[in-house]
Amino acid sequence: MNTSSSFSPLEKRAVASLASLYGFRMLGLFMVLPILALYMDDYPGFSPLLLGICLGIYGLTQAALQIPLGLLSDKIGRRPVIIGGLLVFVLGSLVAASAETTTGLIVGRAIQGAGAIASTLMALVSDLTSEENRTKAMATIGASIGMSFMLAMIFGPLIAAYLGLPGVFWVTALLGCLGIMIFMRWVPKAASVQRNRETHTDVQQIRGLLKDRNLLRLNFGIFALHLILMAAFVVIPVLLSDELGIGGDDLWWVYLVLLGGGFVAMLPAMIAGEKLQRQKLSFTTAVACVTIAMLLLALLRGPLLTPVMLLLFFAAFNLLEASLPSWLSKVCPAGQKGTAMGIYSTSQFFGAFVGGLLGGWSVQQFGVDSLFLLLAAIGFVWWLAALGLEAPKALQTVVLNSGDMAHEDFAKLILKVPGVEDILVVRGEQLAYAKVNKKTVDMSGLKPYFNR
Repeated sequence: MNTSSSFSPLEKRAVASLASLYGFRMLGLFMVLPILALYMDDYPGFSPLLLGICLGIYGLTQAALQIPLGLLSDKIGRRPVIIGGLLVFVLGSLVAASAETTTGLIVGRAIQGAGAIASTLMALVSDLTSEENRTKAMATIGASIGMSFMLAMIFGPLIAAYLGLPGVFWVTALLGCLGIMIFMRWVPKAASVQRNRETHTDVQQIRGLLKDRNLLRLNFGIFALHLILMAAFVVIPVLLSDELGIGGDDLWWVYLVLLGGGFVAMLPAMIAGEKLQRQKLSFTTAVACVTIAMLLLALLRGPLLTPVMLLLFFAAFNLLEASLPSWLSKVCPAGQKGTAMGIYSTSQFFGAFVGGLLGGWSVQQFGVDSLFLLLAAIGFVWWLAALGLEAPKALQTVVLNSGDMAHEDFAKLILKVPGVEDILVVRGEQLAYAKVNKKTVDMSGLKPYFNR
């Protein structure tokens, strides 16, 4: 087992290139969020419902294809699936850029989402990094997603101000092509990877994972978070433009202040939660902040309160978006992270679709106030569910070699080592994944079995 905590040159190259690729792809998907509600009414057939569908439809195709493409990547390799997914993403961007009707925009967005490679990219990150560095690698990818969201809020309005909505999709297609170039030029070839069975998707594990109460609450959490985000963006651009008098040319700096301020505001809470082992408190407080922001936006919008509530919402969103995958990786059973992340990603993208659909329908039928009240109710249900979460322990996964020992005997032996919480022995292989408590584990008892 490698005891070094520093990235190897291969790992640095892999993480940097994949973080860039992931960031460019998500930047393209996010750039329409802050401006679609302002520009889509120029297209024939526009309605608030179709606006919501256009915002969220990519989530439906992402959710439908996330696990199937993950399974496919386990069989034929990560590279063909990732390159194919990026090509589909570029095709969808070109269709949307050329669209002249709302239906054309929706079709383009649906095709964009069909390049559902998020879980495959995360699996490749695990393939290319050692266990000791995997958490840092995942954190780097997560940071690239957060940064792409912030940049999208700025560049989306800027590009649209000069090139219109089609220009945003043309730039998105260009970003997809850039992602393909980065992948083919910089990501290490398959011959160099360290295959990690923990990253594989296994349909036989799905039923058990869906029964896990902690995972169920976390999956509902990411579903609710992206539902609320997508539904809110059906009306947020209009609120800023019509109610606060902020023109399209000025939206970029407003989003910069809101997102940047929200990021700065959430950092102390997140750091304190980690250091003081109060992750559950910071998490449930953030969910409560989302709920309060939605409630006050329904009841008391105004020139001062609206931006303050949006700042509160984005701060809580940033904290929750960073906390949820970290928490999930700590509580999912040993050796089942690939399947758990597939379910998690599916929940996330399905939430985006339902949010767009629900947001557009609610505004069309009942108005903006009713939408925010509905989102506040969803936030409250989420808060109640989050209260039942068990605080995550400081766990890590250790890869072990079972040798010629029978699986049952090896599992019993390892579970006797102090600090070992869970173990999965891979059938047909001399391989096992043990989940250990970093604070209490006796590593000397595991050292003879480290996988080499």
